[in-house]
Amino acid sequence: MSLRKRLEHIGEVAKALGTLRESGVSNPRRLDESVRNAVRVGKFGPAATLIMSAVGRAPDSGGLVDERGELTFRQLDEQSNALARGLQEIGLAEGSAAGILARDHRGLILSMAAAGKAGIRLVLMNTGFAKPQFAEVCKREQVKAVLHDSEFLGLLDALPADLPRFLSWVDDDHQVPEGAKTIESLIEGRSTKKLPAPKKAGGFVILTSGTTGLPKGAPRDKVSPLATAQLVDRIPFPQKGTAVIVSPIFHSTGLGTWLVCTALATRTVVARRFSAEGTLKLIADNKADMLVAVPTMLHRMVELPAETRAKYDTSSLKAIVVAGSALSPELCIRTHEAFGPVLYNLYGSTECAVATVAQPEELLRAPGTAGRSPITCEVVLFDENDKRLYGNNKQGRIFIRSGAPFKGYTDGRHKQIIDGYMSSGDTGHFDDEGLLFVDGRDDDMIVSGGENVFPQEVENLLLERTDIFDAAVVGVADVEFGKRLRAFVVPEPGVTLDPEEIKQHIKGNLARYKVPRDVVFLEDLPRNATGKLLRRTLEEYQVG
Repeated sequence: MSLRKRLEHIGEVAKALGTLRESGVSNPRRLDESVRNAVRVGKFGPAATLIMSAVGRAPDSGGLVDERGELTFRQLDEQSNALARGLQEIGLAEGSAAGILARDHRGLILSMAAAGKAGIRLVLMNTGFAKPQFAEVCKREQVKAVLHDSEFLGLLDALPADLPRFLSWVDDDHQVPEGAKTIESLIEGRSTKKLPAPKKAGGFVILTSGTTGLPKGAPRDKVSPLATAQLVDRIPFPQKGTAVIVSPIFHSTGLGTWLVCTALATRTVVARRFSAEGTLKLIADNKADMLVAVPTMLHRMVELPAETRAKYDTSSLKAIVVAGSALSPELCIRTHEAFGPVLYNLYGSTECAVATVAQPEELLRAPGTAGRSPITCEVVLFDENDKRLYGNNKQGRIFIRSGAPFKGYTDGRHKQIIDGYMSSGDTGHFDDEGLLFVDGRDDDMIVSGGENVFPQEVENLLLERTDIFDAAVVGVADVEFGKRLRAFVVPEPGVTLDPEEIKQHIKGNLARYKVPRDVVFLEDLPRNATGKLLRRTLEEYQVG
C-alpha cells in the first residue's frame, strides 16, 4: 500500500472514531469506558461486551422484548453469565464450537452472549436448513453441542446420538421429549456473577445464504469498532430508544443492527415469526423508532389494505432499514407513500459487511439505488478482465474495500481480491450522481442467444404492475438459444392474468431478447429466511 493510501486510511479511522462519538456509541467524556469495551470485545466478543456496556449505561432499562416478556440489560448479563457456566460444566471447553438453530428470541441472545463469555465459537445456523445441509455444516464446523428451538427437533436426527443438545425455546404446543434439557436448566441454580475472561475470544461463524449450494462459514473472531461506524454513519440509530428487528438475527443484517442497538442501550423488540400486520402492531405498541426487515417483509407490509395499516400508529418510526435482497424501485415508492421518507437501503454481504447505504432522499431521487459508501468503505468496479472501470453508467463487477475485512471462509476458500478490494459477487453501475445500482448477481446473469440478461431488470418492470404481487425470472435450458427466459409470477389475490399480455407488456418496455418465452403462475415464490429468492428451485421447477 502506498504512503498516500496509508495516510488516507488513517484519516478515515479518525473520522470513524468521530462518527462513533457523534452517534453516541462512544462517550467522549468516558474514554475509560471506550477503552474498556475495546479490551472486552477482544476477550468476550461483541454480544457479551455490548450487553455489559449497556448494563453500565442503563442497567434496569428494557434490553430485549420477545413473546415471553421483557428482560433488562442487567438480566441479560446475569442470565448469560449463568448460562456460560452451564455450558462449561457440560464439557464445552474454550475454543470448541457449538451450533445454535434458533429464531429471534431471548434464547438466541443469551446463547450468543454466554458463548462469548465462555470462549466458545458459536455457529449461527440458518432456520431454513434442510436436514442434509444442517448435518453437513455441523460436521464441517466441528460442532460439539447444539442449542435449538423445539420446532427443529426433526433436523437433529441427522446428528450423532451422543452429541449434547439443549432446547433454546419450546413452543407452547410442543411436548418436550422425555429426557430433553433446556438452556433454562443450564441457567438455573448457577452463579450470575461475572466470569473471568477466556484466554482467547471464541468468536462466531455467520453462514452465507446457501442459495447456490452448501452455505459457507464466514468467521468473525473479532469485530472492529469500525464495523459499527459503517452502520451509524448513514443510518440514524436511536439512542436509548426502541427498535423492532424482524430480520433474522442469525444473519448479518439482523445481528449487526442488534449489536449497534445494544451498544446504544436501545431496547430491541423481536418476533419469532414474521407477520405483516403483527409487525405494525409491534411498532405501534412499542412506539418504535426503527424497524429492521428484509425487502420481502416490507413488501408484505405495504401490500396490506390501507384500512389495515391505518389501525396502527407508526408515526414514531424514524428509520426503516432493509437489506438482504434486492430492493425494487416500486417498493421504494410505496414505502414512502405508506410510512414517509424513512427508508434506508443497506447493501453489503456476509463477507464484505457494509458496502453502501441509500438514504431516504436518495431513494426518492433514484428509487432502488444502493446509495453511497459509509466511512471506511469504498466501492469500485472491475471488468471481466480485472481492469478497473472509472466513470458513470459503466456496468462492471462490484468490489468492496471495508474497514471490517473478511479473512476467508472456514473451509479455507476466499473471495477474489484485486488491489485490496473484495468481490461482492454482484454486477452494478454508478449513475450520473455517483449512486450505486446493483444490476444483479454475477451468477444470475442469463446468456440467451448470445445476449446477456440480468433478471432483476425484468422483475422490477413486472413488480411495477398493480396486478402482480411478486415475480422472478430465471434461465432454463433451450436447444436453440442455450438458455431461454422463464418468468414466474404471483398475481395479486383475486386477479387472473394472461401470460401473453404479460409478454407483450415486457416487449413494449424492454429489448426483445429480454422477453420470457414462458410465464408460469405460482401462489408464492420460494425464498429463504433472509428473503433471498431461491432461483435454483425455480430453475428446477417442472412445468406442466
